[in-house]
Amino acid sequence: MKHILIVDDASTVRMYHRNILEAAGYTVDEAVNGIEALEKALTGKFDLYIVDINMPKMDGYEFLQQLRREPMHQAPAVMVSTEAAELDHTKAYFSGANLYMVKPIKPLQMMTYVRLLMGEESA
Repeated sequence: MKHILIVDDASTVRMYHRNILEAAGYTVDEAVNGIEALEKALTGKFDLYIVDINMPKMDGYEFLQQLRREPMHQAPAVMVSTEAAELDHTKAYFSGANLYMVKPIKPLQMMTYVRLLMGEESA
């Protein structure tokens, strides 16, 4: 069973993403900021990260930069944010994101990209 980590400080967003992913049969874990996410990533094995940008303590950019420096299995990461500027997209990719999506995300769109990034059939 594939394991996904949702990293977002908004509980409503985490619940929304969790409901979509669990309905599709994935195991989901959550973190409220980059520090908590990094701790979980270093102690567990995830197949995908869904990461918000703007969070307290450690934002999504810093989380991905630190994660990508770790000598461990590197799962794909989707950066999800309300920030829609080209600079945000560029910074996300330079930080280690594999995909950038602007909130709100439609369930079908999310599942299509989740499956593609994890090497599964598309939706």
